[in-house]
Amino acid sequence: MRIGVLTGGGDCPGLNAVIRAVVRKGVKEYGYEFVGFRDGWRGPLEGLTMQLDVAATRGILPRGGTILGSSRTNPFKIENGVERIKENLKDAGIDALIAIGGEDTLGVASKLHGLGVKVIGVPKTIDNDLDNTDYTFGFDTAVNIAVEAIDRLHTTAESHHRALIVEVMGRHAGWIALHSGIAGGAACILIPEQKFSVEKVCEWVESRFKTNYAPIIVIAEGAIPQDGDMVTKDASLDSFGHAKLSGIGDWLANEIETRTGKEARTSVLGHIQRGGTPSAFDRVLATRFGLMAITAAHEGDWGKMVALHGTDIVRVSLASATEKLKAVNLERYKEAEIFFG
Repeated sequence: MRIGVLTGGGDCPGLNAVIRAVVRKGVKEYGYEFVGFRDGWRGPLEGLTMQLDVAATRGILPRGGTILGSSRTNPFKIENGVERIKENLKDAGIDALIAIGGEDTLGVASKLHGLGVKVIGVPKTIDNDLDNTDYTFGFDTAVNIAVEAIDRLHTTAESHHRALIVEVMGRHAGWIALHSGIAGGAACILIPEQKFSVEKVCEWVESRFKTNYAPIIVIAEGAIPQDGDMVTKDASLDSFGHAKLSGIGDWLANEIETRTGKEARTSVLGHIQRGGTPSAFDRVLATRFGLMAITAAHEGDWGKMVALHGTDIVRVSLASATEKLKAVNLERYKEAEIFFG
């Protein structure tokens, strides 16, 4: 069997570990051939390929990013996009695809499966917002990077008696903010799932200063104030209809300074969270996902996504993973609220 592999969406620590596991087991146990498609769905759309064998995957386990490249290409928004993909797969002698990505990439994979393309999905998103899997690789690395930043910011905040706001990724789901905020001892955590009161945030800031500690506020980029809207960089949208988020941290810092008279500064971690070497947890999880993905392909279990349930790697339908986002529920958020202020 000849299998194509692609990585789509934002880059993420652990992508190379998946590629390595898929190829290593596929070649050694099943004798399969692999073709790497470059830059997400642009690869099969335009016939962009690279050699993908055991030699090509040596030494990539600790590397961040993806050796295949990535993009946010949406073939369903391109004229004759699906037909071009099918034709290029046929011309390249590709029997099936393993697509590694998040909501958008796997959403395309699910639609292609419904149109007759043999696809296996592997979940990837640092936001940890894909449904029907307990965790996605990349999330643990992103949280650890955020926690290291928060730990460092505590000392400078206290030295200068400032409120410091740490803006982390999280468009619609606040998992990174929640986990890094708890682990970093934040004065409050603001997530997209719960609109926040600026007045209450200011109360928490004042409370923390009264105890001679400078407050650290962790806010997800998609967090929304009760009397406002999501803050965006501009009016442009990507090919999947997503706005570019930017600025909620600076907006909140200005509100805090105006209302409390306390100096406030913002650190936006941005792409730092998704770059660099993956954590040990993410390397292991990504490897296990890759091993299960090639096993599913070998067994012809098409239209499935590999997933983590408890400590087990299982298979679920692609559709079940992309029908809705996995958001932070109120109970989990309330666990953290006891530490606010």
